[in-house]
Amino acid sequence: MAMLSLDNPTFERFAFYSGVAIGKTLLMSALTVRSRLTNKIFSNPEDVAGFGGKEIIGDERVERIRRCHQNDIENVFPFVLVGSFYVATNPDPWWAAVLFRTFVISRCLHTVCYLTPVPQPSRFLACMTGWGVTAVMAALVIRAGRV
Repeated sequence: MAMLSLDNPTFERFAFYSGVAIGKTLLMSALTVRSRLTNKIFSNPEDVAGFGGKEIIGDERVERIRRCHQNDIENVFPFVLVGSFYVATNPDPWWAAVLFRTFVISRCLHTVCYLTPVPQPSRFLACMTGWGVTAVMAALVIRAGRV
């Protein structure tokens, strides 16, 4: 059985949770566009000319969503890359599923904390939980490498 195949239950879980995390990241792009269009706030003159409104850089309604999206980009893509290597180490399927699920839940909680906004340290803890999952997987990959 190939490690990076849907025949591998660990990879199947990883593919599912990675798909959810990437889908959430893509949703943040759509939320940014929606906020720009709804509030008619754009960062480029050609957008103002095409859609009306005004050119503003730094509007808090738009920037909060953009910062949340940027944080997703900084965390989701390393998770997907490191997770691919982690699956190739043939980890315990139960433990791997716990890591994948924990990461996705932490990213969803991070988004809720960011967009609501919920007082700190909630967002920080959600972000660090996901970061910790990726760090644990990276350490396990390095340990398995035995170069």
